[in-house]
Amino acid sequence: MAGRAAAGKVVRLLDKHAFSLLRMTKGTRWPINRRLCSKPQEGAAPKTSSGTSNPSFRLPGHKPSEWDKRFLLWTGRYKKAEDIPETMSFEIIDAARNKMRVRMGYVMIVLTIVGCIVMVISGKQAVARHESLTSQNLEKKARWRQEAESAAAKP
Repeated sequence: MAGRAAAGKVVRLLDKHAFSLLRMTKGTRWPINRRLCSKPQEGAAPKTSSGTSNPSFRLPGHKPSEWDKRFLLWTGRYKKAEDIPETMSFEIIDAARNKMRVRMGYVMIVLTIVGCIVMVISGKQAVARHESLTSQNLEKKARWRQEAESAAAKP
């Protein structure tokens, strides 16, 4: 019962101080940034940082790295390394990377399932040999006890 009374006092104190803080900030206006929420005006073209109305600046081509070239070959986009152009659009490279991410995800899923099956099989074999962590720990502690007793008897 005393715990409830103490909790009630704490809640009342917090309410009292929280409302006093709200009263202090009542007259102040916090700046609200609604730049992302507002819709652009219909006649105006969007301006960029340079002052032009060009919506975006894009490089004409992207030079693929060695790994990108391998991904393009492994995903089947190109048959030979010689067929890969020097520059290409970033979308093509990104699509090859995404395809490789998905394939690597599938490989990891398969490896996880194979690992689980191997662990289940090895666990069943250990049970058939009457091996368990408990018996191994007991043997190890008995061996330590023997070593401690033999070390104490030597001097």
